[in-house]
Amino acid sequence: MLRAHPLALAWLWAQVYSPAKPNAIKNAIYECGLESRGDAWVQFRSAYYLYAIIFLIFDVEAVFLLPFAVAFTGLGLAACVAMVVFVLLLIEGWPGPG
Repeated sequence: MLRAHPLALAWLWAQVYSPAKPNAIKNAIYECGLESRGDAWVQFRSAYYLYAIIFLIFDVEAVFLLPFAVAFTGLGLAACVAMVVFVLLLIEGWPGPG
């Protein structure tokens, strides 16, 4: 029995039922429904990227703190000590001024 691959079926369906009809309106560049103005290549200071990466790092660390905060009353001493060590490592890694 011959079995068709799902991607091949999807490609065939797209070719038959939604053929490409390119025109100037469909190929126009827009963002949020508005026509774009100016150049899209703008240089930002590297400090902005550094702030974004630091935010992401500490945001992910907050995800690790949430389960501990939810189950705080049912945890033993070993879990509390482990979380204190974790928080101290976070404080040590916090970027200081300058």
